[in-house]
Amino acid sequence: MNAEIRRFLKQLEEHGQAHDAQESEHSRKLLNLEPDTAEIVSILACSSRAKHVLEIGTSNGYSTIWLAASVGPAGGRIVSIERRREKQAMARDNLQQAGLLQYVDLQLGDATEIVKGLPGPFDFVFFDADRTTAPEQLTLLLPKLTPPALILADNVTSHPAEIAAYLAMVKSLKQLQHVVLPVGKGLSVALAASR
Repeated sequence: MNAEIRRFLKQLEEHGQAHDAQESEHSRKLLNLEPDTAEIVSILACSSRAKHVLEIGTSNGYSTIWLAASVGPAGGRIVSIERRREKQAMARDNLQQAGLLQYVDLQLGDATEIVKGLPGPFDFVFFDADRTTAPEQLTLLLPKLTPPALILADNVTSHPAEIAAYLAMVKSLKQLQHVVLPVGKGLSVALAASR
């Protein structure tokens, strides 16, 4: 990742922290990834040579920029889903400013409904939105994965009750290897080595 994009990400990180400290309504917070988590997600996307990425939870595009910078120049594409129009507009502007919008298909609406209609295939999935609907979305995505596929989910330690059903599902699937990395707010990493 080039230095200019890293500087822009640092600006977004600082803006997100300041914004969220002043915003009282949870749905309006940007809730960007912790910097170390973003770095790990980027490393995993790049090292896995992901070409077909799905991100659920765009927000202002902070993590989308990390993903696009990691896989876009090598021919990868990202589909990123956001349910709030104003956040998607911020993401579009930020991706444009970073010079990475051409690698991203921004989708607006309910993630579960959008996932139902996506043809796939996906070799990298990142859940960073409503954790309670993630199990249903994962069920829809399993047949659309191209192994080896990485499946990541953020907020494992910060929202354990909300993500419990997702983690139980991931652990129950025999075709997945799984670990929780103690980085940021806890990152679930699963590898689908087969269908």
